This record gives sequence, C-alpha cells and structure tokens, in this order.
Amino acid sequence: MSRRRAAALGSAALLFASCALGPDYRRPAELPAQPAFRGETTPVAESFVDELPWWQIFGDPVLVALIEESLANSRDLAAAVARVEQARFLVGVARADLFPQIGYRAEGGRGRSSENIGDTGDTADFFLGALDLAWEIDVWGRIRRATEAARAELLATEAFERGVRLSLVAGVAQAYFELRELDLELEIAHRSAESFAATRDLFQRQFEGGAGSRLPVERAEAALAETEAAIPELESQIVAKENQLSVLLGRPPSDIPRGGSLAEQTQPPEVPAGLPSALLERRPDLIEAEEILHAANARVGQSIADFFPRIGLTSFYGRQSSELSTLLESGSLAWSAAALAAGPIFEGGRRWYLFKGSKAEREAALHGYEQGVLVALQEVSDALVARDRLGLARERQARAVAAYEESVRLAQVRFWGGLASYFEVLDAQQLLFPSEIRLARLDLDRLTALVQLYRALGGGWSLDQTPATAPAPTPTP
Repeated sequence: MSRRRAAALGSAALLFASCALGPDYRRPAELPAQPAFRGETTPVAESFVDELPWWQIFGDPVLVALIEESLANSRDLAAAVARVEQARFLVGVARADLFPQIGYRAEGGRGRSSENIGDTGDTADFFLGALDLAWEIDVWGRIRRATEAARAELLATEAFERGVRLSLVAGVAQAYFELRELDLELEIAHRSAESFAATRDLFQRQFEGGAGSRLPVERAEAALAETEAAIPELESQIVAKENQLSVLLGRPPSDIPRGGSLAEQTQPPEVPAGLPSALLERRPDLIEAEEILHAANARVGQSIADFFPRIGLTSFYGRQSSELSTLLESGSLAWSAAALAAGPIFEGGRRWYLFKGSKAEREAALHGYEQGVLVALQEVSDALVARDRLGLARERQARAVAAYEESVRLAQVRFWGGLASYFEVLDAQQLLFPSEIRLARLDLDRLTALVQLYRALGGGWSLDQTPATAPAPTPTP
C-alpha cells in the first residue's frame, strides 16, 4: 500500500510539475476574415510570389547581380543576422535555469569571535573549500514560461532578419528602376534639346534671310534653354541615385552598371495574390508581430508563477579547517543537504504591478499584431489596384505620345509648306517633351507597383533561395 501511495504521489508530483501557470498561446482570429484581397479580379489560392523567385520576375541579369551583391555585403542585414545569433544564445540562458546549478568556493581568512556571545574571544584562522549545488524545481512553470518567451523572441528576431532581407531586395529593385527611369528622362531631354536646337537654327536662317522676324528665334531659344536646364539637374539626380544604390550594395559611391531599359523589364500578365490568410505565414513583419505577442503571453504566465514560492534543493560538500595543513584530512569533511521553499509576503505590490504590466504588454502586442494585419491587407490592395490602373494609364499615355509625335511631324510639314506659323511647331514640340516624361514615369510606377506588391505579399518563401549562378553585370554606355 505504501508503495502504491508513493507511486501515486510521485505521479501526481510529475503531473503537477509538467503544468505551467498562465495562459497557453493561441493565434488570434484573423481580423477581419476576407476571402480575397480588394482589387484582385480573379482570386486564387496560389500566389505568384510562391512560383516566381525574385530574380525571375523582371528577367534582368544585371538586377539579379546587384541584388546578390547587396545580400552579400549589406551591413544592415549582417547586423540583423548577428541579432538572431544573440537571441539564439539568450534562449540557452533562459533554459539553463531548468538544470542544477553547481559552483565552487574557496575561502581563507582570519578573525576573532565576540566574548559576549559566550565564545572565548580568541583569534583564529579559517579555511574552506567546497562545492555548492542549487536546483530550483520548476513546479509552477516560471522557468518554462521564460524559456518559451525567449524562443518566441528568437523566432521574432529571425522574422525581422528575413524582413530586412526582403526590404533590401525590394529597395535595390526599386532604386534600380528609378535609376533607369532617370536615364530615360535624360535621354528624352537630350533628344528634345536636339529637336529645339534644330528648330531654332531653322528660324535663325529664316530671320537672317529676311523671311522671318526675331520673335520665333527667341521663342525657340527659350524653349531650348529651358530643356537644356533640365539636363544637369537630371545628371545630379542620377549620381545621387547611384550613390543610394551603392550604399544598399554595401560599397562606397560608385558607378552602377545598367541592364535592360524600363520597357525591356518583364512584367507577368497576371499577378494572383493568393489568400489573405497566407500573409500570416508569409509576411516577415506579421510573423515577427505574432511571435512578439507569443512572448508577451508567456511572460504573463511567468509573472503569475512569481506569486508562488520557489521550491528547490540546495547542498554543500567540502572541507573546513582552522589550519590550511589539515584542510585535506578526513576530520575536515563537511556537507549539508536541504530542501528550500521561499516566496514573497509583502513587497509593496511589486509582483502585482509586474503581473499587471505583463498583461498590458500582451494587450499592446495583440493590438500591434491586429494593426499589422490591417496594414498588410491595405498594402496588398493598394499595390494590386495601382498595378491594374497604372497599366491602363500607361496605354493611354502611350497613345498621347504617339499623337504628339505625329503632331510635331505635321506641324513641321505645314510650316515648310507655308500653312502654319512657328507657334504650331513650338507648341507641338513643347507638348511632346512633358508627355514623354510622363510616359517614362508611368513605366517606372508600374514596375514600382509590382515591386511593392511582391514586398506586400511577403516575397514568398523563395526569397531565401539564391540563383545557382548570377550573371556578372555588364556596363552599358
């Protein structure tokens, strides 16, 4: 009977010790539940980011090489990786309290005891060498909750590192496209300046031949000067953009190689976004926010366990002697073993405030997670709608550019035939230049919308892959 009772008590103790106080973590309900993203015309379960890794979206080998260089050299990414390692070690620190703590002591000294406590008051030496053992039995789950919080913080740090990687990829791609758009604007400015210069020369020859007045010459000169004024400004912006890209690539400011033009960048005809619920598993910022919530939830349990006594074992084994020469003799052996239970009675409410603070931390983390979900849904919808609407705007702007180019040709033909004045020629040229600039910016906006959509969807798990080989960037004149 006694054995059965002992076994039952032992089993109950193990079962009790296996339970950790506090709420177990459960993922919050999706807020709000949506079958599809707003702006997605044909919702499907699969997302294009699950199929296309980042280096295959645009088909530009130079962009691939630049992204690879940034991933290899980014200081921000290296710092994020180091923080992951730090968080991994902190898990070990938290988990170490589950095991017995063994230490040693070596002590030597000289002292005199008081005669008022019945001692002789003699002066004597004392020496001690011992091993100490202390083991807190995690009955209430305090250490396990602390370890759970540390593991969640590790996962949050890993998600943050992945978010830095995703932001870096998207940042390099967007800056590269902005650079190529500035190159195109500069090309348009040079081409427009040549056109205005030819018109000015024409009016100048007519004026010198007595067939025209000075007014069209000055008008054409003003149009030429205004266009040429944009060239050094664009050249400055190009250098600044190259410097920005150089920092993302982890190198000092330098020239950036070019690949395909904006028009040559591949754009998939369809960009299915997948299910909104998939964002919870794909977006690094949402994974990070959820793990922060998980850690805060575990700390609530840890603060509850702090209200209960800490139960453990302590032991001492060593040698004591008043003479160093006799410290190793058999008579100097000393040891002790004890069970310990210690807990708070009055601390001015410190543990109560810690408990309430941990609950407030969990509440804040929950609201932060829910806000992150809403922002993610907004970003995906914004990018989907932008890509769809910008595609339509680009088609219409391309028609406008073609019409302005034809109007310039017709104005020149009418001018040579004596059927039009110089106003028609200049007006047609002045309308063409900003129209071409707007078309270039719409091309950039479409590519940027695709980059932002890829980033908003979390980049897909393929973000962690790397291409087998990366073509070396080839500078273009």
